[in-house]
Amino acid sequence: MSALRPDLALISGWIAPGSRILDLGCGDGALLAHLAQTRQVHGYGLEIDDDNVAACVAAGINVIQADVDDGLTEFADGSFDYVVMTQALQALVRPDLVLAEMLRVGREVIVTFPNFGHWRVRKALIGGHMPQTPALPAQWFDTENIHLCTLADFDALCRASRWQVLERALLDRRHRTGTSIRIAPNLFCEIALYKLRRPG
Repeated sequence: MSALRPDLALISGWIAPGSRILDLGCGDGALLAHLAQTRQVHGYGLEIDDDNVAACVAAGINVIQADVDDGLTEFADGSFDYVVMTQALQALVRPDLVLAEMLRVGREVIVTFPNFGHWRVRKALIGGHMPQTPALPAQWFDTENIHLCTLADFDALCRASRWQVLERALLDRRHRTGTSIRIAPNLFCEIALYKLRRPG
């Protein structure tokens, strides 16, 4: 089991003890294992990669091998207190539909994504190239990312869909915040974390 990433540690602070959690694209199950040990959550993971599924099983994590793009139809409305998806939103075929499904099956949703509005991205595009940054390290021809967005794009989607933003954390690639991010978040934030809820 890998060490807990800083963004996952931050997310764990947003989770109430004893909650029911669904982690989409759960990787090797590090977040679910940490939450089970520290917050006594009851969790399931969805993961498509064979090696990650095997790592989850070896660690005693409840995991279902499935593709998030296929939807969450096997889960009833309100099945979970939280549905979490970290650094996978931009790799989905229809991220808006998956977010709506997450909000159907979960009381609250926690999602993280790289900000395509960061100044390094803009600089690369001005120079005529697809960006390759610390937060977006893959080259254009081998990236899994197909629907990148900026903070402004994501905020606009939340407003249009009437999703309530309960909390957000805007960080640099070292998972720190700072004055520059507070002054111009869409320009200086590299990694965004949002906690959402449906209206009503």
